[in-house]
Amino acid sequence: MASSNGVLEKGYSSGSISPAASDVQVEQPSLQDTFPEGGLHAWLTVAGASACLFVSFGWVNCVGIFQDYYQSHQLRDYSPSEIAWIPSLQVFFMIFGGLFVGKIYDDYGHAPLLLAGSFFHVFGLMMTSLAKTYYQILLSQAVCSAIGASMVFYPAFTAVSTWFLAKRGAAIGLAVAGSSLGGVIFPIILIHLIPDVGFAWAMRICAFLILGLLIFANLAVRSRTPPTKRAFEIMALVRPFKELTFVLLTISIFFFFWGMFVPVTFIIEHARTHGMSSHLANYLVPILNGASIFGRTIPNAVADKVGHFNVMIVMSAFTTALILGLWLPSTGNAAIITFAALFGVGSGAGISLTPALCAKISPLSQIGTRTGAAYSIAAFAALTGSPIGGKIVTDEEGTFKYTIVFGGVCCAMGTIFFVATRLSLGMKPLKM
Repeated sequence: MASSNGVLEKGYSSGSISPAASDVQVEQPSLQDTFPEGGLHAWLTVAGASACLFVSFGWVNCVGIFQDYYQSHQLRDYSPSEIAWIPSLQVFFMIFGGLFVGKIYDDYGHAPLLLAGSFFHVFGLMMTSLAKTYYQILLSQAVCSAIGASMVFYPAFTAVSTWFLAKRGAAIGLAVAGSSLGGVIFPIILIHLIPDVGFAWAMRICAFLILGLLIFANLAVRSRTPPTKRAFEIMALVRPFKELTFVLLTISIFFFFWGMFVPVTFIIEHARTHGMSSHLANYLVPILNGASIFGRTIPNAVADKVGHFNVMIVMSAFTTALILGLWLPSTGNAAIITFAALFGVGSGAGISLTPALCAKISPLSQIGTRTGAAYSIAAFAALTGSPIGGKIVTDEEGTFKYTIVFGGVCCAMGTIFFVATRLSLGMKPLKM
């Protein structure tokens, strides 16, 4: 039977893993397991989750600022590819941590994760403010802080999913919009504070801001469903990969992330090679992240009506077209700024929709584990994408042409696999 919007996408019921027909009602709740779709605790959870995304993914969105700063200051003796391992590892540990965080969330709930994550994230940034050498920055910013960010990132949007079904896309979009806001505010703070108070105190001020928001998040975020502790079994992580749809979705996210982080990391350096002033180039990151607020909210609300996979295909294709059709030939300030704004919209939708896609094809009690499993694979894309891009720039003697092509082709592959995933939703599940 067709849904009201005429779109069919397979999902899971909250108590089983049987297919559901409707795109909007992909999880058919039982009488004892209805979704509130609102209320004080639900919207407080959204607000707390937004704070979590502000300090985790919002902080990671500053990678372009750090790539540029380290190349000019502490790590100027290192190549762009070597420096790119710092932001890449930062993104990797934040995303890969979901493999373990998801299991802990399902077993023990959100509270211990948020508390531990708050400590590690803030402690890592405080240590970064004291770091002088490559390995010190790597351990404090790219490992310790990133692991802490992972512990607040995953419980946040997973807890939101337990309160909403019909409005899940919009609710997650509002939560993920916090990462866009963080991606605007943190770069501006760093741009202004580093010259005034120095790098060390700029990092400490950011760490104190993160601490305050995480205190609020620890008090506000709640999961509607109680944790269900199970004995650890490796098959719990392997079993989802026996489903064709889950495998295709994981591959889709991998390729999209592989290409998406290339512009995020190198947009400032690319702009400078084409004559943009350092002051204006630094604001490309806030422009990109400011525009992504629209990409992380509006498409999610639309997706609740017309299908999350359908919107994801459109937005990933849009992102691919921007990289290859606009960023690749751009040389002037106007074209580069336009690309930054539009790319923020496209990539923002990609980031905010992927948790909803994982939730859509997962039983409610396994959302944490399955989302973590998918993202743990995608983490290797985030880990290698920027260093590969940096190596290409080095080999091409500072030219970004083939780095941009690499990013665009990866996003194109992601789009193709999103289409394949969408097509598989109408098929009988296949065992692999």
